Amino acid sequence: MNLDAVRAELPVLDHVAYLNTGSFGPLPRRAVDAMVEQQQIELEEGRSGHAYWDVIHEARSAMRAALADALGASEQSVALARSTTEACNIVVSGLGLGPDDEVLTTDDEHFGLLGALYVAGTRPELVETGGRPDEEIAAAIEARLTKQTRLVAVSHVTWTTGRVLPVREIASLCRSRDVPLLVDGAQSVGAIPVDVTALGCDFYTVSGQKWLLGPDATGALYVRPELVETLAVRFPSGYALASHDPAAPIAFVLGADRYDPGAVPLPSLRGLLASLSFAAEQGDERFGRARAMAERCRELLAERYDVLTEPDQATLVSFRPGGDPEEAVAVLAEKGVVVRGFPGLDWIRASIGFWTSEDEIDRLLAALPS
Repeated sequence: MNLDAVRAELPVLDHVAYLNTGSFGPLPRRAVDAMVEQQQIELEEGRSGHAYWDVIHEARSAMRAALADALGASEQSVALARSTTEACNIVVSGLGLGPDDEVLTTDDEHFGLLGALYVAGTRPELVETGGRPDEEIAAAIEARLTKQTRLVAVSHVTWTTGRVLPVREIASLCRSRDVPLLVDGAQSVGAIPVDVTALGCDFYTVSGQKWLLGPDATGALYVRPELVETLAVRFPSGYALASHDPAAPIAFVLGADRYDPGAVPLPSLRGLLASLSFAAEQGDERFGRARAMAERCRELLAERYDVLTEPDQATLVSFRPGGDPEEAVAVLAEKGVVVRGFPGLDWIRASIGFWTSEDEIDRLLAALPS
């Protein structure tokens, strides 16, 4: 991988050390060019006619195929959602969960997942993850499974510290107890290798705007093919229909695209496709480099600060800077280093990508109070 060429595709890196991909990834130049080109076409030619709709369907099909490739899944198992939050809601509502249903999750989940559970009125049971080895987390989930458990819902990579949870082991025990597993992939897809088939999960959500470096309101939902007929469609859109004949009974398409909740702007589709091609060009080497750089960042921070991220995790590194974290984030921004804090916590999180240079990590350390 040519780091100079990679960084040249991400113009924001010319101005700041951008370490906030866990919120929004840096946009590649080619992604913005693709979006601008498409918007220029729409400005000059309008957005109507059979030809325009053919282009939309072709772009959606190409997006589905590209995301399926990123997930190690078939195209027929991927729905185009607009965020992991939306994808989580599609699953929770489609399972028909309610007040009498128990859901096992962890104490380290994002509201994008928890919100869907609470609004449905379920009874989330939180399994503690902090400081536990993988085998204890899986065992703790297994010990809490009951006849009332209708769903296990966990992150692949936690949004707080970048902890990689033992999804494969959790999926195995869920399968043995006939309980579906929903995995929030907001901080994993694009950051670490993901193969949903090998993991054995039933549902897996994707954020396009984070580690896939795409525009806002892009993402996906993987549904295990055997469950497509089981999960109800609660947010039907025209894209889900097998026929648009008003006289015919409503029938949905055969694949997971029946869960497509609605339109994704064509410029956004073009942009994410360009971002995915940019990442794919770097090969699997990009994952190893990102992990190595994240570990370097963690080790250097640990020499001076209380680091919450354990060794050998994903690409997020969280630590306590001492003093007011909001003030520290603001000071870092003034010095050209972009990170994020956590509301109500004295933590700062740095996001490390395959494009991150050693110099950017050094700039983070140099800008922090000693």
